[in-house]
Amino acid sequence: MTKQAKQPNILIIMVDQLRYDCLGYSGLAPVATPHIDGLASGGMWFNCAYSHIPVCGPARQSFACGRRAEAFGGLWNFSLGLKISALEPTAYSWARSLQKAGYRNGYIGKWDVHPTYDPTFYGYDEFVPSDERYRAWLKVRYPELVYSNGYFGEIDPLPLADTRSHQTAEMAAALMKQLSECGSPWQLRVNFQEPHLPCRPTAEFAERYAPESIPKWGSFSETFADKPYIQEQQLRNWQIENFAWEDWAPIVARYYAIISQLDDAIGRLLKELDSLGKSEDTVVIFTSDHGDMCGGHRMMDKHYVMYEDVVKVPLIIRWPSVIPADSRCDDFVHSLLDLPPTLLEIGGSTLTADYQFHGESLMPLIRGTQPAQWRNEVIATYNGQQFGLYTQRMIRNKEWKYVWNCTDVDELYDMINDPHELRNVIRHPANKSIVQELRKRLYDTLFREGDGLVHNSWMRDQLLEGRKK
Repeated sequence: MTKQAKQPNILIIMVDQLRYDCLGYSGLAPVATPHIDGLASGGMWFNCAYSHIPVCGPARQSFACGRRAEAFGGLWNFSLGLKISALEPTAYSWARSLQKAGYRNGYIGKWDVHPTYDPTFYGYDEFVPSDERYRAWLKVRYPELVYSNGYFGEIDPLPLADTRSHQTAEMAAALMKQLSECGSPWQLRVNFQEPHLPCRPTAEFAERYAPESIPKWGSFSETFADKPYIQEQQLRNWQIENFAWEDWAPIVARYYAIISQLDDAIGRLLKELDSLGKSEDTVVIFTSDHGDMCGGHRMMDKHYVMYEDVVKVPLIIRWPSVIPADSRCDDFVHSLLDLPPTLLEIGGSTLTADYQFHGESLMPLIRGTQPAQWRNEVIATYNGQQFGLYTQRMIRNKEWKYVWNCTDVDELYDMINDPHELRNVIRHPANKSIVQELRKRLYDTLFREGDGLVHNSWMRDQLLEGRKK
């Protein structure tokens, strides 16, 4: 990679637990997101972007280094459950490479990469721990504030300007201004916690979504017939096994509302970018670490599943003068694995020959050229957490999705004829050769990228030889 004549600024907006279908631009759910839609219409919408591991901590650790979490031991969130490794500051960081290429790097918001070391140990010059600051500020400003409805969410009584979403945007705007005055190209990563549950929109946004008007998810008729036991057990863990759509509709309405509130906060951040006169020479990237079940398949949150609700994510890249407006990419991409090499190429940085990313640069797709050997599938993993350990590996192409559940029945979904993934057809004799092929392709990638699960001979044989009930 050669250094470009002018290195663009880079603004990365990462949100937490946003479904791919819950943006207005997707046309799939009645959610108003005019500012994010504006980003999409001004750049490229990636229609088939996937999280390679739909859990906050491992996903964000992988993004920091560009490798699958299993390769360095970040299997689940280090803050919950059995103690686990985290990405150490001695590991490679693409932010550090950009720093060496002349970038001034800033970071604000959710971290989740290491319990001890903050972003300044991974190549960031400025770090604003906005969540800690906000909690301390809130305690002083609103000492009587109490939320009571737990993970199911509720109306936030705070003025909009005092909410976490908008305080994060305000702090991010201040940091952006600071970076813009440094005289160097800058990279700013802004991490919003919304719309992760519990969803607490202000009344002005909640009033936009009446529960009785919220359409039922196409997968809500889930019966769990011939599905892994853990899925129905997840309902019992959350104590929602008897929820009807009437119970879910207010929760989904609040999810929609907090997304619209988040969009408003992002709009304010983008307005600051305009005010600084930096929009034309700044690459803006918008994505999420993973999605949210939010009533899909009658389930809550994430964990133990590889449904599209949680593994498929939004991804938008706007780059004025490089990406034409209203561009669209339908190729399979790994949002958090493909972005690191892309960011190096955008910034004109270089990578040492002995380091291997697990993703590919998106630059050919961004420039509108079709690579000769771009992937035809995506692979996601899960290693357990929260309610117990349950290991999964997934491979998905245009037609099929196969899920290897190491301790239960595997899953196979016909993504053309059953897009809501309601019928597990793993046992159908006609699908035997499809399953064999997908298992082999899954194994080859996992082995090549250092997943210790398939380096275990017993587990290798279970996958390759289908030694399952």
